[in-house]
Amino acid sequence: MTLRTVSGFAVVALAVVGFTAPSAMAKSAGGASAVRMIDTDNDGTVDMKEVQAVASATFDRLEKDSDSTLDAKELKGRLSKAGVKAADPDSDGTLDKNEYLAAVAERFKMADPDNDGTLDAKELNSKAGKALVSLIK
Repeated sequence: MTLRTVSGFAVVALAVVGFTAPSAMAKSAGGASAVRMIDTDNDGTVDMKEVQAVASATFDRLEKDSDSTLDAKELKGRLSKAGVKAADPDSDGTLDKNEYLAAVAERFKMADPDNDGTLDAKELNSKAGKALVSLIK
């Protein structure tokens, strides 16, 4: 291999590392950015009231066809088919706002293993926390 080829590989490797590192850092900061997005009282945690307010606004933003429900298309993959079925007690295949907020509340509880009624960045960065954030982003 020539020096030029080796140098080219080095440049590509550095570029890949440079692009990968910020991405990895962004993923690890996911819980912290979610707290900043939701935490209206700036106490460093989010409670159910704060999450429900964001979830309500998210529902309103997603609900495009003015039928007061979210169907699979409007949910855009935020819930699996099984998740929709579990959150849909009337089995109509859609979620009204109350059903959607109940699903959010259930995910909040799953993300709160210490049952203190608040979620911090670490809890929001957990698998359960990420599932909650996916519903309200």
